[in-house]
Amino acid sequence: MNEPRILVVDDDADIRTLVRDLLERNHMDVAVSRTVAEAEKHLAGEIVDLIVLDVMMPGEDGTSFCRRLRLESDIPVLMLSALGSDVDRILGLELGADDYLPKPFNPRELVTRIKTILRRAPPLKPGDIRRKAVCYAFDGFELYPETRSLRSGEADISLTSGEFALLLALVEHAPRILSRDQLLEYSRGAAANPFDRSIDTHISRLRSKLEPDARRSSLIKTVRNMGYAFTAPVEKTRQ
Repeated sequence: MNEPRILVVDDDADIRTLVRDLLERNHMDVAVSRTVAEAEKHLAGEIVDLIVLDVMMPGEDGTSFCRRLRLESDIPVLMLSALGSDVDRILGLELGADDYLPKPFNPRELVTRIKTILRRAPPLKPGDIRRKAVCYAFDGFELYPETRSLRSGEADISLTSGEFALLLALVEHAPRILSRDQLLEYSRGAAANPFDRSIDTHISRLRSKLEPDARRSSLIKTVRNMGYAFTAPVEKTRQ
């Protein structure tokens, strides 16, 4: 029997290590993320059977992520939080979490709750994934995060991994203005270097592929002293 794949999302390194070691000792395959941005990169390329999700994190918090995740996926979620009141627990469950465990928690209880959730979840079949396919449509293009592909009509648009990650970050947060540091975080996560100026190069290359006529450049707007914004209307659909 294959080990269940668990994604642990928590900004506390000690908690990540504790939970990972605990679950691995109980025959689970574990990946860890310190932010929601990192978690989304895992989910875009991997099958995950359950997410252990911290509520209070820098950037997007677990509550917001759980709300978004439930719109596009049925991956089971167990929320961990230092906020242990009945109101907080009920809110987490109303947002779509399968269970809610306050910190500090009993390690054996965490393992038991995860196993219980996994027993309730529909089993994965070969070739099946628990995430529903997502497509971002804009200006005649279709962007597919799961297959990391961009299409225009019947044509495939070739993008490097860096260009794809950057475009996905812009599209997912449209029409917000994103600073260079935010784009680095969203597109590279823990590997982001605050002194990396390659964002400008990737933006230039993206524009050349999306809009061959450089004089048009209406999809990705430069906002002076602030960053970049994706200005085209984006329609998100799920299959």
